[in-house]
Formats: sequence, structure tokens, C-alpha cells
Amino acid sequence: MQVLTDLAERPVAKPTDDPVSALKDAIMRTVGTPAVVVDLAVVDANVARLQAACDAANIANRPHMKTHKSKAFARAQIAAGAIGLACQKLGEAEAMLDAGVTDLMVCTNILGAARCGRLTAVLARPDASGLKLAADSAATLAAYAQAGRDAGRPVRVMVECDTGRSRAGVVTPTEAATLAKIAANDPSLSFAGLMMYPSGADWERDQAFLDDTLALLADAGLTAEIISTGGTPNLSALGKLKGTTEHRSGTSIFNDRMMVAAGAASEADCALIVYSAVVSRAEADRGILDAGSKTLTSDRGGLTGHGLILEYRDAVITHFSEEHGQMDLSACADRPEVGEVVRVVPNHVCVVVNMVDQLVAVRDGAIVGVIPVDARGALV
Repeated sequence: MQVLTDLAERPVAKPTDDPVSALKDAIMRTVGTPAVVVDLAVVDANVARLQAACDAANIANRPHMKTHKSKAFARAQIAAGAIGLACQKLGEAEAMLDAGVTDLMVCTNILGAARCGRLTAVLARPDASGLKLAADSAATLAAYAQAGRDAGRPVRVMVECDTGRSRAGVVTPTEAATLAKIAANDPSLSFAGLMMYPSGADWERDQAFLDDTLALLADAGLTAEIISTGGTPNLSALGKLKGTTEHRSGTSIFNDRMMVAAGAASEADCALIVYSAVVSRAEADRGILDAGSKTLTSDRGGLTGHGLILEYRDAVITHFSEEHGQMDLSACADRPEVGEVVRVVPNHVCVVVNMVDQLVAVRDGAIVGVIPVDARGALV
């Protein structure tokens, strides 16, 4: 993996017998805190584990880049065997095209990008023939068709199906087949397949939904070339949904506290850690970190507190202001002092990455450079 090394000339800490303390000191001296730090060895293991799981299930691996948003990590996933990438917004897809990845799937209805002309501009790129877009309504298909006509290239459509998460997607096989037929019959569109994110709660229901949809498609003379499922929590059930051709997993490259709670990862699999300094201890039971909502974000992910402090596991990050993280230390036998650097496992890693311009890359306990977050802030 290519890593930019613009930190190389800055002073670093002297070697020590305590590698954790040495890395903290190096981060404080070289980067400062808060710092969003990625261990490349853990990333390598996570990327390899995901690819091996997909290979074992005979399902193509399409990692979701919304977690890392980085050209460097995208290239590493492709090099490990991924067929392409999933993206959440067209701006992310643009960044991945610039990285040389052409087999891309945008997994949301991108009406804004279609209506403002940005989709037309991307479709006109010579390297955009592998782009596929999710849709769950005739209105979305109409917007895509107009973009396709303007660009002179048909839009490949993935019909999104809601199989239990109640987020987006059609809720019946009949609706799915209807949209597929619209896409197949419009010269500015083409039907590529079905996209879903199973809840994992009722695989028999999901299988019935898929089987009924495929039967309706067959009656109409249509075939779903791609049947794409998603979710890091669903990796343990790869192959459970018969007919799946590929899987989209995003968080698995870094993992986070949510994935640990879901049983999809261990703490050792968490590659991204926020290093933060204790900047105030105004009261015995209260401490303040220099990582607030602009670093760890306010997304709890349904968990208690806003992250796990590895050095003080009984501490709770209760709430934030923009640059302050409030710690409740009342349950801690030992408590941090002002100036101490602690490591925080974020609840939800994807939103943390989107808050910073670059990730500090470490390997074997040493800083090796920085990795740009190329698609940060891609709202359209």
C-alpha cells in the first residue's frame, strides 16, 4: 500500500521498551492530538480475512469504500481480489474512478446528482462504463434515464430491495420486477440486477423474496446478472441467501465498537483508533478529552458512551461539545492525569473517517506516514 510520508522529517520519540507509550509519544510529538490513527498490519489482516471469506463462499467481494474513502485502501482491496467497489455517493465513485477502479456500484438513490447534471458528466467519462446505480422508484429511474440520454450512455440499474431494514428499497417482489421491466425497456437504461442489505433476522423470508422476484423476472424474460448483498454483520452468513453473486462489506476494513458488540469483530480487529489527550480534570470524577464531536462524532450506534477508552475501560465518554469529550470517571479505580494520551475505539468508524483530511498510518508501532481521505465530504 502506498503511504505518503510527509511526516518523515518531523521529530519522533526515542525507542523505549514500552511500544504503546512510545507510539503515543511519537504521535504527540509528530502529529498532535486528537489523531485518527490506522494500524496497517491490522488493515492488511482485515482485508485478507474478508477476501478469504468471500472466496470460501464462492461469492465475489465488492467492498464498500464509504468506510475508508481512500484511494490507497481501495487499491489494496482490489489487489487482494475484490472485483470492484461499492460507493454511497456519486462523489465517492468519482474519487474511485480517479484511482483506477472502474467496476463501481452506487448504493443509494442519487436524485440530486442526476438532476444537477453531475451524473451526466460522470457517465460521459470513458472509464465509467462499469458504473451501476441503485434505484427503488420510477421517479429515480426517470432521472437516471434523462442523465443517460444526455450523456449518450445507458445507465446500468440495480433495483434496491428492502428485506427487513426499513431503510430504502421496494418492499414486494412485484415492485422489484416492475422497476426491472422499466429499466429493461428504456433505451437509456439497462437492468443489471438486484441489491439488498438483509437484516439477518429472517433468512427464510429473504430467500422467499428473492426467489419470488427472480420468478417474476423470468416470466418477463429478464435475468438478474448481479444479486448483491451487504453488511459486515452478515459476513458470518455468506452463502446463506442462495443465488447471491457478490457481497458488500464496508466497516470490516477497520471495524469499530459497533462491530465488536455485534460479534462481527474482536477488539484486536479494530484498525482505527483515536489518540486523544486528557486536557482537564476539573473534578475528581470528571475528565475532558481534546476529542469532541468534531472527532468522534455524536453517533453512539446504540451503545453506552461515545467510544471505548482502552486504558480506562470503566470510564464513559458521556457527551461532547465540538472540541471537548466529557468523561465520567466515577467507576474507575485508576484515573488519568492531565496530559495523558489515551486510545479510543470509536463506536462508528465510518463517520469518524469523514471528519478528517488524513489518517495517520502506523506499522509495527511506528508512524510510517499519512493516507489522504480522498472522498471525504462527498455529499452528492
